[in-house]
Amino acid sequence: MIVVTGAAGFIGSCLVKKLNDLGHKDLILVDDFTVESKERNLINKSYFQKIPRSIFFDWLQKHDNQIDFIFHIGARTDTTEFNKATLKELNIDYSKKIWNYCTKFKTPLVYASSAATYGIGENGYEDSHEIINKLKPLNPYGESKNDFDLWVLKQNLTPPFWAGLKFFNVYGPNEYHKGRMASVIFHAFNQIQASQKMKLFRSHNKDYKNGEQLRDFIYVKDVISICMFLHSNRPTSGIYNVGTGKARSFNDLTTNTFKALKINTDISYIDTPSDIRDKYQYFTEANMNKLISVGYTKPFTSLEDGVKDYVNNYLEDNLTY
Repeated sequence: MIVVTGAAGFIGSCLVKKLNDLGHKDLILVDDFTVESKERNLINKSYFQKIPRSIFFDWLQKHDNQIDFIFHIGARTDTTEFNKATLKELNIDYSKKIWNYCTKFKTPLVYASSAATYGIGENGYEDSHEIINKLKPLNPYGESKNDFDLWVLKQNLTPPFWAGLKFFNVYGPNEYHKGRMASVIFHAFNQIQASQKMKLFRSHNKDYKNGEQLRDFIYVKDVISICMFLHSNRPTSGIYNVGTGKARSFNDLTTNTFKALKINTDISYIDTPSDIRDKYQYFTEANMNKLISVGYTKPFTSLEDGVKDYVNNYLEDNLTY
């Protein structure tokens, strides 16, 4: 059996879909299934059992040695969450319990870290273990992810294979429930549909023109492809970046959303809110050499193709993946 935590969420539900497509139906889905807005993400998906997040470890004790692989994608992912106790419980302590189980029963593990660990990028965006203790995340969410990465690297006892994935700016289907934490493309689609216009944050950095702030946007289908590569090949254990290796601007992203909708581009700029202005990232770009060096060769979806697929095949008809 394969466990997917966060299975009703954005990346988790897309992972379940891909596993189904590859013939895996013996899935244990773990999440907070009381969140109604996520229910549609699991429609038409096959699995063995759904286990509420709160009782997962009780369930595990009764099913020792029955788990073949764990994808630990579930976490408190709101970057505006400042309750450190909540983040510690869900992003650190819960993850430690899963790690310890995988170590004890020799179960391979892939878990979700985050590019939020890199802060403003003053130490670069290379997924080297040597720089992790130097990183300065900009918020408690990023700190919780980095704290777990640091804990992992101190462990002498480990699962037989493990990988921590630093997701960069992931976009794509099944993020309808995420509200303000959904991707910029999701918000651009809704704003353009409503007004035929789009407002982006103005640049408050002299080195960047308005809308030319840069991010490494990665389509969720590429994220899932990397997860499947790690599941099948189990290369060198470690922490890996999950981006495209090519930063693109918010202007590029928005222009392609207009193009997919066949609406003339109309972008204006508003001030970045003062409460986040001093912590705003103007550039992120994953160094992908490490993943490529262990054998991942599949090309990444271009921003143009990713936006077109997302808008035309999912958002326009309100469909899930």
